[in-house]
Amino acid sequence: MSFAELLEHVGGMGRFQITFLVLLALPVFMMASHNLLQNFTAATPEHHCFVHHDAIYENQSLTYEDLIKVSIPIDKKQQREECLRFVNLQWWLLNPNTTSVNRTEMETELCSDGWMYNRSIFPSTIVTEWNLVCASRTLKQLAQSLYMAGILLGGIVFGGLSDRYGRRSLIIWCYFQMAAMGSATAFAPSFSFYCAFRFLTGMAFSGIVLNGVSLSVEWAPTKTRAIVGTLYGYAYTIGQFILAGVAYLIQDWRWLQLTVSLPYFIFFFYSWWFAESARWLVIVGKQDQAVKELKRVARINRKKDAGDKLNIEVNSAGLEDVEYLLAAKILRSNMKEEIATVKSSYTITDLVRTPTMRRISCCLCFVW
Repeated sequence: MSFAELLEHVGGMGRFQITFLVLLALPVFMMASHNLLQNFTAATPEHHCFVHHDAIYENQSLTYEDLIKVSIPIDKKQQREECLRFVNLQWWLLNPNTTSVNRTEMETELCSDGWMYNRSIFPSTIVTEWNLVCASRTLKQLAQSLYMAGILLGGIVFGGLSDRYGRRSLIIWCYFQMAAMGSATAFAPSFSFYCAFRFLTGMAFSGIVLNGVSLSVEWAPTKTRAIVGTLYGYAYTIGQFILAGVAYLIQDWRWLQLTVSLPYFIFFFYSWWFAESARWLVIVGKQDQAVKELKRVARINRKKDAGDKLNIEVNSAGLEDVEYLLAAKILRSNMKEEIATVKSSYTITDLVRTPTMRRISCCLCFVW
């Protein structure tokens, strides 16, 4: 009996697997929010330089549009300059007969007093809060790049740690890290802190993806693994639609950041119910614990009789009860081939060694 057959023996795709898949998929709905969040929290609204302070105080009778006209030059596209203003107020531009040639000959300067933003669509973003425009506009891309760097590092760190310490413990930690760092981002006092928190959030993102997929697939029967993986992807896609709706309702970037982060505290608390991957337990030599997890799955799947056959009982003489299968030994013998496979060494060339592997590797490259 292979390990896949053993899973079928304790219920296949039963109540446990379905509940487990749903609980693992719920955080995925919100993961898209963190991945694409800067489309909203770092949106750049229309902006222009502050007009001269003396123009505001000395000409209170003028309309706002007139002040802008005499303070902000027009670019080649007949739009207001975003990063320049006139050195001196050009009152003569209020003359309706002013030509565009006259406008381009005026002396200009950079925005030394800050910027005015059109807050009709995006009332508050990190761009408006920390003035990430003009000479500082590349800092917005830097923040997203650091987040993606966190995803890269998280894949390396949490991927290796999950093979050493298990999928369950790592995904519990990553839920907590996502919740804590995501919430801390909402209270970031400066752009530097914002970037640091986003970097750590990106690391947690990778840990959740890797360990969530591993747990869902390793507890699913072989014939349903493709469906499980596909449903995981659908959950992420639906999450993108959810983000658009949430961002429409919550337009302040700090509240939006907090809204998509706080649910991970809920995921963190219920993740303590998760079962460790029995396959991983067997591979690392923890057969007794694997038996306990399989018995638990069998009980939830209403396959108690099948679970009882996995018992290891010791009688008063210290001998194993002959009425029960020696589960640890059975698991070890059933997993011999898989254990040998895991302990084998591989190189990057194995990704293209066989036609099947070449096809899978090529498809994955195009998908990503």
